Amino acid sequence: MITQSLDYSDGDTTLEAYVAFESAEMQKPLVLIAHDWTGRREFACQAAERLAAMGYVGLALDMYGKGVFGADGDTDGNAALMGPFAEDRTLLRQRIRAALVAGRNIPQVDPTRVAAIGYCFGGMCVLELARSGADVLGVVSIHGILAAGEAINEAIKAKVLCLHGHDDPMVSPEQVMAFETEMTEAGADWQVHVYGNTMHAFTNPAANNPEFGTVFSLTAEQRSYQSLENFLAELF
Repeated sequence: MITQSLDYSDGDTTLEAYVAFESAEMQKPLVLIAHDWTGRREFACQAAERLAAMGYVGLALDMYGKGVFGADGDTDGNAALMGPFAEDRTLLRQRIRAALVAGRNIPQVDPTRVAAIGYCFGGMCVLELARSGADVLGVVSIHGILAAGEAINEAIKAKVLCLHGHDDPMVSPEQVMAFETEMTEAGADWQVHVYGNTMHAFTNPAANNPEFGTVFSLTAEQRSYQSLENFLAELF
């Protein structure tokens, strides 16, 4: 497997992605990976490698800036990093679109076949990419934040898949219903897979804080990655 860092920019902000792919002999579909609220750390990079092993170019994008990371358990610090993007979805869309442009310019990428997945905060990011009308084939929110912001939405071109834990305290059943209504009214091709007895961050083995609502679930992780694999196979 070939892995490399990729510097790119959004205006005056320098960003650093992590790119992984199996072979440079032919162009492959690109899958962007949007990180959780701690930044583009090991979990996101491992996801890029997982996608590379599936035959894609995995690009773990950077929402915060080169060298800017949060930390496990630092609720206030992580919230401070995520907050400006959650509050200003136009800013968020601009930042993730910069990653889309950078990824399409990678020589090993087929720029006509692109999808994006995101974890937690990253789920919010890829859903906003879809809401922005970006020309991508599909987006996948994995225990992501579903609520829309104030930014004006464009026609959604991407197919949308959300993988959600029913007991996630950060996304209530009412918010799930509101999201489904939003997607239906937008005419999107959407799916929501809900896992019972499952909380937030269920794919992260380091998640073990029931009081905060983040708990790893091996069963939900396995089911969600099977759904992800099937979804990407359908897209590409």
